[in-house]
Amino acid sequence: MVWYLYYILIGLFIGFVAGLFGIGGGTTQVPLLFLIFSAQGFPKDLVMHISLGTSMASIFFTSLSSMRAHHIHGAVRWDIFKAMTPGLLTGTLAGALSVGWIPAKTLSIFFIIIMYYAAIQIILDFKPKAHSQLPGKKGLFIAGLIIGLISSFAAAGGGFLSVPFMLYCNVSIYQAVGTSSALGFPIALSGLIGYIFSGYGVNGLPAYSIGYVYLPACLAVVSMSVITAPLGARLAHRLPVKRLKRYFGIFLLLVATRLLLNVIF
Repeated sequence: MVWYLYYILIGLFIGFVAGLFGIGGGTTQVPLLFLIFSAQGFPKDLVMHISLGTSMASIFFTSLSSMRAHHIHGAVRWDIFKAMTPGLLTGTLAGALSVGWIPAKTLSIFFIIIMYYAAIQIILDFKPKAHSQLPGKKGLFIAGLIIGLISSFAAAGGGFLSVPFMLYCNVSIYQAVGTSSALGFPIALSGLIGYIFSGYGVNGLPAYSIGYVYLPACLAVVSMSVITAPLGARLAHRLPVKRLKRYFGIFLLLVATRLLLNVIF
């Protein structure tokens, strides 16, 4: 039961951070699950795979509410969503299906690199200036393909890539964030299917797993994050979010370094 308590605490933390900073996804959740699953004694060569799969499953559920909230506020560019979704589905599914053939250490190092990038992006509050216009359907498909592929290896909703991309293409920050939240749904859907199938029948998976998705942790994280996300959103209007966001970015750097040491040693 102690492990369930840890899952609950992770869920409470993930929800609060998502509500406060608008940041969620794998860069926050995966390293915490990785450390807990490692301490729990899950097979070393499967810990990262299970962490990614479980995170992707939880994002599938949370992305629905996020997409709905941004749609209500009119912040989703559905034309961009429709053009990028085929590429996102293809890239994410291809990446998620291939994780079973990627060694745990390689997969972990790739994720850590993404985590360092996301943390530095948060600390610097990186928002590229517009230098271009949105490409046509073919260009948006390719952009979706690349974002989906990278997101599948980070079990993330893709916001760390899709928001800068849209800002670069002269989409307003308001619409970029809202559209990114919607794009997280096809990424999570395709990624969830891929992680279930790529882990199907793999020996050594813990009980109550469906492929690489560990259900007890997934359900605990989803149910608890729903509770604290509104609290974080309310506090976002009262706290010095910009300064706290930098501290959170530093926290992610430390967690990434801890994860790197864990993988190396």
